[in-house]
Amino acid sequence: MKDNFGFKHKAGVFCAVSMLPSKYGIGAFGKECYDFIDFLVASGQKVWQVLPLNPTAYGDSPYQSPASFAGNPYFIDPVLLYKDGLLTREELKEFEFSGDKINYGWLFENRYKMLTKAYGRFEKVGLYVDYCKKNKDWLDDYALFMALKVTHNYSSWNTWEDDFKFYENAKKYKKQFADEMDFWKFIQFKFESQWQDVLNYAHKNGIVVLGDMPIYVSLDSVDVWASPQEFLLDENLSPTLVAGCPPDGFSPDGQLWGNPIYDWQKMQTTGFKWWINRFKRATKLYDIVRIDHFRGFAGYYAVPYGEKTARNGKWYDGVSYPLFEAIDKALPKLKVVAEDLGFITQDVIDLMEKTQYPGMKMLQFAFYDADAAYLPKNYKNSNCVVYTGTHDSDATQFWAENMYEDTRAKFYQEVPVKKGQPLVDALILFAHKSIANLSMVPLIDYMRLGNEARMNVPSTSENNWTFRLKKSYNSKRLVNHILSLTKQGERL
Repeated sequence: MKDNFGFKHKAGVFCAVSMLPSKYGIGAFGKECYDFIDFLVASGQKVWQVLPLNPTAYGDSPYQSPASFAGNPYFIDPVLLYKDGLLTREELKEFEFSGDKINYGWLFENRYKMLTKAYGRFEKVGLYVDYCKKNKDWLDDYALFMALKVTHNYSSWNTWEDDFKFYENAKKYKKQFADEMDFWKFIQFKFESQWQDVLNYAHKNGIVVLGDMPIYVSLDSVDVWASPQEFLLDENLSPTLVAGCPPDGFSPDGQLWGNPIYDWQKMQTTGFKWWINRFKRATKLYDIVRIDHFRGFAGYYAVPYGEKTARNGKWYDGVSYPLFEAIDKALPKLKVVAEDLGFITQDVIDLMEKTQYPGMKMLQFAFYDADAAYLPKNYKNSNCVVYTGTHDSDATQFWAENMYEDTRAKFYQEVPVKKGQPLVDALILFAHKSIANLSMVPLIDYMRLGNEARMNVPSTSENNWTFRLKKSYNSKRLVNHILSLTKQGERL
């Protein structure tokens, strides 16, 4: 069996970078990241799991990014720019924001103003020039795309005039937009340098970073604009099919995600070059890559473009093992976690067995019957990751308080709960004591926060991705609490 982690029987914490406390409206790659790594070390953790680090756009979801190879400009730390001599102390003050939640509208209006000021003082020499050369394959297209986006008032590229809408036509404008492109390259250079410093600090302290790769890309993205041949599009570059989820008991209309579908046949003829490059990029940002919606590689649900709901979609065969065979050959040291939650069929099970990737065991789904695959007693081996909850689920505190009676009865049958012990703590220990090689717990579960701290409610487009931690989270009490549960679970 592959070594998918590089360690055995450890514990980690999920905490999005955006959640970290900051004076500037959103967590960033500055002191708050280094403090969080120290916090993980003190509390006996091995893994820090983050959400995708890609830029966000309309809807603020990191799973609907305009650029799957690029980094989020909002994560560039203002204080580090000041230390680099690119901002003044007065400007730092000007860009402070103390709201309880992340305000993406404010960030959009203000963060780019700040980065423009910093860029005006930046010298494009040395490491910057090297970075641009090394990343030319994706960076040039990203920079041109964003320069054209600004020119078109951030409208979707498929509404642009043909000279810009068709990538082959637009390439001739690179010289005309060279200055604007340099600004977007500067942003990516700063993102990368700051994140690499954080990664180095994590590694120096024995912390492994588990990142996230969404299966699909957004229609309004540089990925589709610059590589339309990789997707199922018509001659006018409109998608023929878009991704979604079929209707179920929770969602009678299903979920219409709207992402374009890959042209898997065409991708196979190039040896899956686009995917190999994408994974190669992910290995620069993360130590382990979690692939979101892994079941979509075995079989995917797609809906004709233009439908208002996901009702009229159907299932299609996915690319399956040939993709991962090619990736394994190109990147033999790649470490992967497969998100295999949801509607799991035999083709997904077969693909998981062939790839030998560890899957996810979500304990909030475990208490429905004695044979539930998510119950620790039913794990076939240790090659899996157990979770109390995820970014898409209720906070475990809320879930525990609101269990249906039959779920509650099964919970007490399976989970040892000591007198007076909070149910969240009992569930965390239940996870830690399982055979799973890695036990991941959202920080908000250790803090016993409710749904005010929930990151995302699937199928909704408002009030998601906005939760922020207060600086006071980093307390001796919480460190000792996490350390104690990790010790009791024998995961140090």
